Amino acid sequence: MNWTSSTQLDTAFAALSDPTRRAILARLALGEATVSELSKPFALTQPTVSKHLKVLEQAGLIEGARDAQRRPRRLNAAAMKDMAEWLEPFRRLWESRFDNLDRHLATTVKKEK
Repeated sequence: MNWTSSTQLDTAFAALSDPTRRAILARLALGEATVSELSKPFALTQPTVSKHLKVLEQAGLIEGARDAQRRPRRLNAAAMKDMAEWLEPFRRLWESRFDNLDRHLATTVKKEK
């Protein structure tokens, strides 16, 4: 998935804004699962979980499969990797700023002693 489209990025982050959907993604990171399997840890009906899955699928974060009668969902690792790559420059920027702050505070503490 190419994150050049702000609509795609908006859709993905909107999908991640819900804690249930983030929990579903965390579960799918362990392996594929059906709607029934994904419904178990939540106090939600299967249709409600299906709605969450539809949002995640539309965002490109998960994909469905067909295994005989089962319709398991799995994480779309490529989409997650693309999001991580989009976020990486921001992580590096803030890590650098925190490192600078740590150095400044260490210098300030030494001067006060």
